[in-house]
Amino acid sequence: MPDPLISVVLPVYNGEPYIAAALESILRQDYDRFEVIALDDGSTDRSLEVLQRCRKADDRIRIVSRENRGLIATLNEGIALARGDLIARMDADDISYPSRFSRQAALFAKQPQLAISGTGIDQLLGNRVVRGRPNPIYQTGDWHILSTFFTIFLHSTVMYNRKVIPEDMLVYDAGYVHAEDFDLFGRIARQFPAAMIDESLVAYRIHRDSVSSRHKQQMRQTHLKIVAENLERQSLCDDPDALHAIGAAVTPDTVRRAANCLLAIERKIAERVGPTRSSYAHGSLCFFYFLYQLIIDEQRPELTHAFLTLTGKWQLIRRREQYGLRSAAYAPWLCRFSGGATRRLDLMARYYQSVPAKTVQSLQGLA
Repeated sequence: MPDPLISVVLPVYNGEPYIAAALESILRQDYDRFEVIALDDGSTDRSLEVLQRCRKADDRIRIVSRENRGLIATLNEGIALARGDLIARMDADDISYPSRFSRQAALFAKQPQLAISGTGIDQLLGNRVVRGRPNPIYQTGDWHILSTFFTIFLHSTVMYNRKVIPEDMLVYDAGYVHAEDFDLFGRIARQFPAAMIDESLVAYRIHRDSVSSRHKQQMRQTHLKIVAENLERQSLCDDPDALHAIGAAVTPDTVRRAANCLLAIERKIAERVGPTRSSYAHGSLCFFYFLYQLIIDEQRPELTHAFLTLTGKWQLIRRREQYGLRSAAYAPWLCRFSGGATRRLDLMARYYQSVPAKTVQSLQGLA
């Protein structure tokens, strides 16, 4: 039986510095049956020139270029043009390791009822790589539960099975801008099986110009909107407006409401019986960290202090953060000092956890 055709949907908007490496990583795959649909979404740099140069070297690349319509419209256009039974997502600034497609295709062959799969990631920071580790939270396999609280896969690791997912479902919803993947993954996981290859098969590039960096606030607001809808659907949240409110503005009142909402969710989860309760608990814990990061990014230690006190979760953050927040809450002038020291320590720790990109065989010649 021949290997299924994989259609790679690759949206591009001003990706000139990275797009050649992303495409080269696809062309280096040890899986041969694929097509690349590269959609230039009205780039104002030389992305289109790079794409055209790559197409001359490999005719498996198809290019669509037109005015800017935004990421969601571009993704849906790419899916509509795809001819393969499997659709792989790829971002213009990431790198797929050579065995990614073959590993995912083999998983779908082994589990033909599977609708969607993702993989683990390494983080690519400049010329260094932080190697990813398996996340125990995924071992339960309760994707429909975990997808209630967070985006279960990194977008550029995902592969969809069109033989399982209905055509009218495999569409990104324009109502969920900058969290369209969170919405789609959740809709799929609620009805069909999903799976994770918990091994790094993609290098996720972190840089200031990425979509997640440029649109962090709107991404968080949409994320909270989706979580509120999911929790309300499952009767786990009595005050969904509290989540919308803290997404709009972090204030003493919205922090209090968000903390009370989180505690109410945890109480409802504790009342559940059966093996799925642990997955709900893991999901709500991830959601706590999401709210914590949102609040701490405001750099108002008194609000973070209040959130941790109201939720009773001081023990869940690192000791050096505890010391900094406790002191800064009573002496606000310490906030900038302690926050800066924590960031410097985090950067130093990340550097020592990383390795030179040139030592990672899958990245040689690309990073």
